[in-house]
Amino acid sequence: MRPANPFVSVSLVTLGMVATQIGASLAKGLFLLIGASGTTALRLLLSALVLAILFRPWRFRLDRAQWRAVGFYGAAMGAMNLLFYSALATIPLGVAVALEFTGPLAVALAGSRRGIDFGWVALAVLGLLFLLPLFGLSEPLDPMGVVLALAAGAFWAGYIVFGQRAGTGGGPHTVALGVGLGAALVLPFGLWSAGAAMFDPAILPLALAMALLSSAIPYSLDMLALPHLPARTFGILMSAQPALAALMGLVLLGEQLSAWQWAGIGAVMLASLGSTATAHRNPPPLA
Repeated sequence: MRPANPFVSVSLVTLGMVATQIGASLAKGLFLLIGASGTTALRLLLSALVLAILFRPWRFRLDRAQWRAVGFYGAAMGAMNLLFYSALATIPLGVAVALEFTGPLAVALAGSRRGIDFGWVALAVLGLLFLLPLFGLSEPLDPMGVVLALAAGAFWAGYIVFGQRAGTGGGPHTVALGVGLGAALVLPFGLWSAGAAMFDPAILPLALAMALLSSAIPYSLDMLALPHLPARTFGILMSAQPALAALMGLVLLGEQLSAWQWAGIGAVMLASLGSTATAHRNPPPLA
């Protein structure tokens, strides 16, 4: 039964975001056992299996153009996850998510020409300056981790663009196919890094929990909520992701951030929220 109450829909999206960040926290626990590449491959592989069972994508036929869109979508998804988890191995969760969030923010502001949009860009840049230890304002960060998180953001932007194309005329089965393709692309990196340790029965329960929390559960909750939420409301809700990540990092992983880093996260969030709230709307046609 789909929720008709907007409060219920907002609650479901919020629960999905919390689940995502808890899943990322669990992933960091697996890094010591199978590394970032092994964790990424195992997460995508298990997520693909769960989504395949739920949505049975083999029942649908795609034409060549749809397969091409799904291919780019899956490739962007795999690269985004691999780069993000690699960044997560060396920098705090909240900082990694805030840096990665520059990707969807860039998509939201692409093609903007209004002054207020340039203001949101300036605020996002200010947030990055607070996050990065360029002027001694925050704690030192691993430079490679920062680069990997920003690269993950670039692929997140591609994931959004290609995801829209893959989803046109499609449905949940395109997501299942995309995750499956992403898993196939990342699996060689995981096997090269972790080998047979990826399939150690002792870690599979934790890996399955990570996959469910990071993919299957949030996606299912979003599917229930999105029909009853305007796109703008959903975008505003998603702006809370960096703060939730920082909070989960603090509570579950003991990751302490400086006041400047919290300010940077807040600036990135405000830029995302503002760009979504003030997004240009096409005027209604004249009667």
